[in-house]
Amino acid sequence: MSEVKLKPAKSKKNNQMKEIWRRFRKSKTAMLGLILLAFVILIAIFADLIVPYSEAVTQSSMRLQGPSADHWFGTDNLGRDVFARVVHGSRYSLWIGVSTSVLSLIIGGLLGAAAGYYGKTIDNVIMRLTDVVMTVPPILLSLAVVAALGANLRNLLIAITISCVPSMVRMVRSVVLTVVDQDYIEAAKSYGSSDIRVILKYVIPNALGPIIVTTTMNVAAMILSAAGLSFLGMGVQPPSPEWGALLSDARQFMFSAPYLLYFPGVFIVIAALSFNLAGDGLRDALDPKLKN
Repeated sequence: MSEVKLKPAKSKKNNQMKEIWRRFRKSKTAMLGLILLAFVILIAIFADLIVPYSEAVTQSSMRLQGPSADHWFGTDNLGRDVFARVVHGSRYSLWIGVSTSVLSLIIGGLLGAAAGYYGKTIDNVIMRLTDVVMTVPPILLSLAVVAALGANLRNLLIAITISCVPSMVRMVRSVVLTVVDQDYIEAAKSYGSSDIRVILKYVIPNALGPIIVTTTMNVAAMILSAAGLSFLGMGVQPPSPEWGALLSDARQFMFSAPYLLYFPGVFIVIAALSFNLAGDGLRDALDPKLKN
């Protein structure tokens, strides 16, 4: 009898990753998003090497000076270098976007997985509470939370996370519902595996594709939400150089010094666009219907 050689699971996983990457890089828009995303992330990582943080907060007498060789993006009404403030503002915006998306994924993922897996009473309770929260528009909910807790970075993170959790609960629940009816889930239960083990080992891993894509694209929405709240004075407070706060400070000079609006606005667009394009490409790459 000839021996049957089983392909190692690790090799199979590597082949799947290579196939996903092949499909991803076939999309020009996805690659553009990846390049823009790498650009923004590198700026945030090496911000201190690009320009010292002190130049972002130190005031000078050179107020409202236009872009020049000394100040590439000009100076604001307090003489601070706008280029330095935009560069270091990338850290605030990316940190807010990524951290709130991850937090909403953890909270919404657990609630959505429980609702989809257990169903019945647990599902009804979680989803009815979710429906109640979703009756309030996310931006209004965030404003209400910040108004109640106070305007600072920590409370901004809490507010944006709360506003994002309901949509994540619904998304994860819908994905889990398509997984729990599979034969391998029933097989795991028949072997005596606990519900927690089944959820963590079988349900969530097999639902990761849509969850990862949604989380990636949520980062863009969270960056825009944070910028909007900071623009309204309910987010990151001066002198911290967050992009939305820069736009808020520039409102009164929009005609006399429009460059104060241009540069942080362009970086907000680039950051949001990069996550959206990369998320779209990742969704297409993970879609088995597109497999050749």
